[in-house]
Amino acid sequence: MATSAPATDVSSPPAPQPQPEPARKAVRVVVKGRVTGVGFRDWTASTAESLGLAGWVRNRRDGSVEALLSGDAAKIEDMIVRRFPVGPPAATVTAVVPSPAEPVDPSAGFEIKFTV
Repeated sequence: MATSAPATDVSSPPAPQPQPEPARKAVRVVVKGRVTGVGFRDWTASTAESLGLAGWVRNRRDGSVEALLSGDAAKIEDMIVRRFPVGPPAATVTAVVPSPAEPVDPSAGFEIKFTV
């Protein structure tokens, strides 16, 4: 009389749960102080790209710099709280004024725009 082998559990491992997308948001920021003629736009574009943010930056005729940052909320907060107040070495930032904005397509990248 043959005995049958015990049944083995052949169920597949549970499917990985999809990771929630990082909270996406956008903020328009006006940076005041000695921020034109010191490489602030290039520094902003480079820093934003390194953080994976989309948007744009431009000088304004009043001597300020304006930027639109779109992407992960924590990375935008990092730009506003830690990075913009310091800026590139030759800059002297006196104010960083954020306001809500509409997010842009992440594939748009980050661009430097003409002065307005």
